[in-house]
Amino acid sequence: MEPTPEFAEEEVRGALEVISTTGKFWLDWDKLENMLSFQLKQALSEYPESKMATEQQNASLGETFPDLVKRLDEELRAFIQGPPFTLQRICEILLAARSIYPNLSKLALALEKNLLVTSTITVCTDPYPQTTMPNSNEQDKASEESPPPTQSKSMQNGFELTGYRDEVMTEVEDANINHNMSIDMDNFQEMVGSSETNAAPTENS
Repeated sequence: MEPTPEFAEEEVRGALEVISTTGKFWLDWDKLENMLSFQLKQALSEYPESKMATEQQNASLGETFPDLVKRLDEELRAFIQGPPFTLQRICEILLAARSIYPNLSKLALALEKNLLVTSTITVCTDPYPQTTMPNSNEQDKASEESPPPTQSKSMQNGFELTGYRDEVMTEVEDANINHNMSIDMDNFQEMVGSSETNAAPTENS
């Protein structure tokens, strides 16, 4: 009977994703070994062969599904001092097994190839990589501090248009005043010219 894992599936996937990206590990090997065993069984159980009858499993895999799981798990747990140097590739396979290998026999062959090695790697002493995704609190704070771009832009445009409209109206009013003054001056000159013209014959006479 399989022991109940002491961690959540999200925790396991998160730890393996860091390893698949960096090629390094920071966890205690005993804990990481249990995580790998947990994910190994999860990945294997996603294939339809795991639900087949025993005869069908023997015909498809050359062994029963429980025997296959036990054999691969024992090969994983054969590493005592630390994980195999193929740890990064093993994590990549376990995280996306169905998208890489179309059937269980090919997955089992790939895992066995990466487990049948002797060299191991040691725990990393570098700082643990920080996640690049902000948490929900940081996202909410950023949303509060920064209004939506479309709304901000429209509001800014609204103020700009209002100021621009005020300036245009002022220029139009000034132009109307200047234009009216020009008309009045023209009328005044015409009246003066007309008076001089009318007065000229009187002087001559």
